[in-house]
Amino acid sequence: MSECELKRQLVIIGGGPAGMSAALAAYDAGIRDLVIIERDEKLGGILQQCIHNGFGLHRFGEELTGPEYAARYEAQVREREIPVLTGTMVLDITPAGEGQPIAVTVTNAASGVFTVEAGAVVLAMGCRERSRGALNIPGTRPAGIFSAGTAQKYINMKGYMPGREVVILGSGDIGLIMARRMTLEGAHVHAVCELMPYSGGLARNIEQCLHDFDISLLLSHTVVEIHGKERLTGVTIAEVDERRRPKPETRQYISCDTLLLSVGLIPENELTQQASIPLDRVTNGASVDQDRQTKVPGIFSCGNVLHVHDLVDYVSEEAEIAGRSAAAYLMGTDDAEKVNIPVTTDGKVRYTVPQTITRKKPVNVFFRVADVYRGVTLKVTDQNGTVVYTKKKPRMAPGEMESVTIRPEQFGEAESLRFSLEVN
Repeated sequence: MSECELKRQLVIIGGGPAGMSAALAAYDAGIRDLVIIERDEKLGGILQQCIHNGFGLHRFGEELTGPEYAARYEAQVREREIPVLTGTMVLDITPAGEGQPIAVTVTNAASGVFTVEAGAVVLAMGCRERSRGALNIPGTRPAGIFSAGTAQKYINMKGYMPGREVVILGSGDIGLIMARRMTLEGAHVHAVCELMPYSGGLARNIEQCLHDFDISLLLSHTVVEIHGKERLTGVTIAEVDERRRPKPETRQYISCDTLLLSVGLIPENELTQQASIPLDRVTNGASVDQDRQTKVPGIFSCGNVLHVHDLVDYVSEEAEIAGRSAAAYLMGTDDAEKVNIPVTTDGKVRYTVPQTITRKKPVNVFFRVADVYRGVTLKVTDQNGTVVYTKKKPRMAPGEMESVTIRPEQFGEAESLRFSLEVN
């Protein structure tokens, strides 16, 4: 391979669970000329460092660890002999011009910089953790402050212990899992502090990772100061009011040598923006239709680069939609009637994926809510306020993604759809 181009019908960027699922779905739908491009040295993505169980309950009906889940998909990729370029970084995506293919500029150690021409592209780059720099926490810059995922990689893959006296800021799933992991490795976790009045993690993780190990979860609390020069010596935490401002009278010093940050995930959409693909302001991922096709024809998005999922099983499910849709796009086999129905929300529902319905066929809509609600009714209405779909649930929470399937006979001739919550 030289600086001259490769040509593929389909290029999949990212070899994690989303990328592998999309590749398998496209292959099984009839696309044989495809390639997965992965910047790491092996497939699996973030699952390589997630050695805890809880994966695969929906897809395989059993509990697997992250590496086991990834291995099942990798085995299927190898079985189908789908080409994989590992250790290869995508630098740029140039959308198709008049009569021109999509150009994907990549680089690796063996071949330098080269271009892959594609008829379609699936974006499956995953997400990264929000860092301390995004939080503006006052204090010094000592060693001992890690994102929760970095600490997870140090322990599970490198065999290094980040510290012994730990405070965790943020109650996302990675933070909860690391509270348990650090405890099992002999560290003392003083508390998990959460700015919001509710946890951002799954209920099962709160139970299994905090309650089972008697670790305190301090809701409506945050870190307001960091202490230490060479190494972290402690943090000051405080309760926050309803406007999330610290209450000075509640300041409390905790002596510790390690602070783990689990304060949100950011979809890796730099390539998406370079391709001039519009992003959704809530998800920070691309705005897509029910086929997971972006506003740029031939470019699809799925997995955590589209919106942050709570279960990898849902990542695989969504990626299969993108893979099948990319195959249908390349082969011109999607003959469902075209429509243009934007999907909006009321604020209690924070966002939906997809954001637009462009085909008259069953649509699986993922969404998250903005707060913890009990005794709720989801209502989907058209532009006239006519209810086309309802669903009742005893509880909905921001940490748990919801999904509903809406059929063409339900949205019918609607010009728009609105998702709203009615709290009973």
